[in-house]
Order: sequence, then structure tokens, then C-alpha cells
Amino acid sequence: MQARCIYFLERLYLLIIFGFIATPITMIVLFSFNKDRFPGFPWSGFSLRWYEAILNEPMVIESAINSITVGLSTALGATIIGFLAAYVDYRYKFRGKTALNLIVAIPPAIPPTVMGIALLAFFARIGLFGELKAIAIAHIAIASSFAMALIGLRLKELDASIESAAWNLGASRLQGIVFVILPHCRTAILAAFFLSFAVSFDEFMIAWFVGGLNETLPVRILNLLQGQVSPRINAIGTLVFALTFSLVASTLWLMRKKQPTT
Repeated sequence: MQARCIYFLERLYLLIIFGFIATPITMIVLFSFNKDRFPGFPWSGFSLRWYEAILNEPMVIESAINSITVGLSTALGATIIGFLAAYVDYRYKFRGKTALNLIVAIPPAIPPTVMGIALLAFFARIGLFGELKAIAIAHIAIASSFAMALIGLRLKELDASIESAAWNLGASRLQGIVFVILPHCRTAILAAFFLSFAVSFDEFMIAWFVGGLNETLPVRILNLLQGQVSPRINAIGTLVFALTFSLVASTLWLMRKKQPTT
């Protein structure tokens, strides 16, 4: 009886925590379909007017395209760097290996405001301030550590002797990576790509500092908030949440999926 009560209390506690986290998101989604301009209960009616409004707003469309462009560039760059760093960590032992892992892990730990100011000064000196490539480079520096962690977890499941056996059978090191390592890590690599895209798509502080007039979608939301509270923000937030949730859910599904070694 006591064990059953503890089990019930644990589930109740988790439900309360989940409700506390999910309530603001639920309100954003709910009021994005509200016909009335001002959020409140009861509803004045169901409407898609705020979604139509953002689709007809050129600056929102432009910022969304910027976010997708930066996100894809970040995902590609971070996944490549993350894979290479994870493979070096998996395969080789050398002096400075701990320092390399530390360098990759540091950027996400730096406060975004501090990193944004530092990158603003750096990109201004080299002539990249205000360009989308500056945002992408900054996001790659942050997302690479997540990509390395995901791919590294999958590499740890692979016996190092399998790649060595491929070498003994005549495969070159490149062939060993292409035909042994990559097939084993393909789900983790795809998961790293999705997660890196999500990290980039949601980040706004660094993009706000270094992007100049090239706004990403989170920066556009921030600028909308500086004027007046508009129901369009709920519609944009709902779309951003749906995309981010899909990417993170895909990442979790891919990491839970067992990939047979070939």
C-alpha cells in the first residue's frame, strides 16, 4: 500500500511539473487561433487571421528564410565538425586530447550576451558584421559540441577492433570511415543535424548582436515585442514551437533507434 502511494505521488509530482512547463506553450498555441486581438476567456471565436497576417508580412517571411538558411548552414557545418571531433576522440590518443574536448564544450557554456558582444567585436574587425554567414559561424561554434556529444555516444557502442579488421582486410582509413564508421553512425549523424538546426533556429541573442539588419525569426519576434504586444507573436511562436518540437522529437527517436553495425 505504501509503495503504491509513493508511486502515485511521484506520478502526480511529474504531472504537476509537466503542466507547469507546458501551460505557457499551450496558451501561446491556444491564443494563436483566437479571433480576438486580446487574449482572454471565453474565446471570441476560432480564426486563422493571425497566421494569414504573418504570411502577408514581408519582414516575417524574410526573417524566416534567414533562419532556415542559417539553420541549414549551421546544421551542416556543426554535424561535420562534430563528427570529425567525435571520431578523433574515439580513435586516437594524443597529448592535448582533453584540451580539445574542452574547447569544443566551452561555447555553449558561455553566456549568450557575453559571447554576442565578443563576436560582435570580432566580426566587425574582419568585416563580417551584419552578414548571415557571421550568424552561421557563431551558431556552428555552439552547436558543434551537441553534434559531437550525440555522435560520440554512438561511436562508443562500436568496437574499435571492427575498423581495425577492415584495415587488415585491405581497406584504407578512408574506406574504413566510409564503410564502417558512417553506416554505424548514420542515425546519430542525422540526429545531430536535426538538433543543430533546432539550436540555431531558436537562438536569438547572438543573432541579434552580429546579424545587423539581417534578422532571424527569433530576432523579429523580439522586435515585434518592443513595439506592442501583437497576436501575430502567438502565431509565429506556434510555428517555431512546432518545428523545434519536430526536430527534437526526431533527434530523440533517432538516438533511441538501434543501428546495426554493417
